[in-house]
Amino acid sequence: MQYCKKLLLAVLVLGTSYMPGIAQDYRWQQRVEYSMDVHLDVRTHHVTGTQKLTYYNNSKDTLSKVYYHLYFNAFQPGSMMDVRSRNIADPDPRVKDRISKLKDDEIGYQHILALKQDGKDAQYRVDGTVLEVTLPKPILPGAKTVFDMKFESQVPIQVRRSGRNNKEGIAYSMTQWYPKMAEYDFRGWHAYQYVAREFHGVWGDFDVKITIDPTFILAGTGKLVNADKIGYGYEKTGTTVKRADGDGELTWNFVAKNVIDFAWAADPDYIHDRAQVPNGPELHFFYQKNDKIIDNWKKMESYAVKHFEFMSSTFGKYPYESYSIIQGGDGGMEYPMCTLILGEGTFGGLVGVMSHEAAHSWYQGVLASNESLYPWIDEGFTDFASQESEALLFNTPMSDAHTGSYNSYFNLIKRGLQEPISQHSDHYNTNTAYSTAAYSMGTVFLHQLKYIMGEDNFYKGMRLYYNSWKFKHPEPNDFIRVMEKVSGLQLKWYMSYWVNTTKKIDYSIKTVLEKDGNTFVTLERLGDFPMPVDLVVTYKDGSKELYYIPLNETLGGKPAEDKTVKRVDLDEWPWVNPSYTAQINRKASDIATIEIDPSQRMADIERKNNSVDISQGLKAYQNTTK
Repeated sequence: MQYCKKLLLAVLVLGTSYMPGIAQDYRWQQRVEYSMDVHLDVRTHHVTGTQKLTYYNNSKDTLSKVYYHLYFNAFQPGSMMDVRSRNIADPDPRVKDRISKLKDDEIGYQHILALKQDGKDAQYRVDGTVLEVTLPKPILPGAKTVFDMKFESQVPIQVRRSGRNNKEGIAYSMTQWYPKMAEYDFRGWHAYQYVAREFHGVWGDFDVKITIDPTFILAGTGKLVNADKIGYGYEKTGTTVKRADGDGELTWNFVAKNVIDFAWAADPDYIHDRAQVPNGPELHFFYQKNDKIIDNWKKMESYAVKHFEFMSSTFGKYPYESYSIIQGGDGGMEYPMCTLILGEGTFGGLVGVMSHEAAHSWYQGVLASNESLYPWIDEGFTDFASQESEALLFNTPMSDAHTGSYNSYFNLIKRGLQEPISQHSDHYNTNTAYSTAAYSMGTVFLHQLKYIMGEDNFYKGMRLYYNSWKFKHPEPNDFIRVMEKVSGLQLKWYMSYWVNTTKKIDYSIKTVLEKDGNTFVTLERLGDFPMPVDLVVTYKDGSKELYYIPLNETLGGKPAEDKTVKRVDLDEWPWVNPSYTAQINRKASDIATIEIDPSQRMADIERKNNSVDISQGLKAYQNTTK
């Protein structure tokens, strides 16, 4: 008893500084304000600069340490990225063993030359791509502090995403290029080593001045606020805007408000085009003067405008004034208010990578869930949206928009590589498992959810989720709760099965029997993933009926989606029951076919047993199923 009293007293005295998980609202958000002044020497590829970072501790915790990301350090022989790439079974072909072969003047690094907190020297140590800082003065809850840093970097030869002189000849793709404060939230610090892929960041403002050789054109996050001073004039030749020549080095000043990162690119051969999205942002296009790509880029611009219109009307309005689509020369990667993408290739490929990376502006750029922990809620949602946009852009059937994602998921299962998608994006055993989980399974997650809750409710939910949680780093449970409120259904069972397990969906039509003028269809759940069932009966006269079988876990059912087809609501199917018999109040001789989920939105791993054709008579069907 005396021990309990002492423990209670300790809790009261120490408070949230040492008990961060107890009785506190976890919806606080840290905030950063960056002011950076950097110089890029295009002869040595060295960046030198200063960074003033105002950090707001809006948590209930006292912070004695902070952590920065030093991403360039990954591009050194022996780094975790290098070792992982050389040992994983299916390395990224763009990386493989390339990092291990970099010379001293080709590697990337970030050196911290000085770091002060509120004018006092801070102790720090570098661990790979993470900088750990021990503070001379702890940051109290609700307080702010100012970090002043001097740093020096070397821009690596571009291996992946960031770097210089890539295969398309882009001079500089400056992404993950500055010491970046790690995010701290109710889960603690997200100071992950940079091993392969996703990122996370703190909401804040950026004021970035970049001094560089005057022959270079720059593009990036935010708005260029000193275009007149650097001679970035507005003399137009067709739709092309060219910068007027200048003497000496020029300083470009970009400002971005309420974003989680800052990226830029530089090349002396960039063309700059603009296009206005009606009731939306101004789009900027930066690409090289290259006869192989100019026609595709010019043509792509109108597709980008339509893509932004579709995204804003379908999922929520884009909140910034501008967006830049930049030839970065290495795949595609999303950043706030801009993307860096490959410039060459087919027109369809160019539109595809543009639409995907731009759609990230909604899920990584505005909602900004932790894509390191939940890549599927970023990459998958982005793929889902961009696939539907591309169906409209290329006038292909919307019903086929996600077929590729379903096939990728089915193929992963056949190869025996599936893993739960609840893990950190860097920790999958194979790149195949990661990419399929993040992209394809995230997409299938949404398309199946459309099947479960109904199409109208689904899109209402997607817009409500975006508008409710933008700029707030939502968690997966925040998403599913919105969809529950819109649909009136219980849906956490679905997310739990799909995200936390590798259970699979497999339903079949087991028997079809006729008795007393009625037809009885027995369905069997062969897989261990329960779902509600749309059972569609097509009669010989061409009419159809949908027999809707809700799952008991949903505590309700979806509204009718197709008003032209009569729907019959049946009793719920308890998830523990392996079979279910539905009664059709027609003779079997009236029926042509019976099919489970003809929309094929349910990711049933064996569709061959989902339908029966009894148009030639019930006996024929019985004979083929013995």
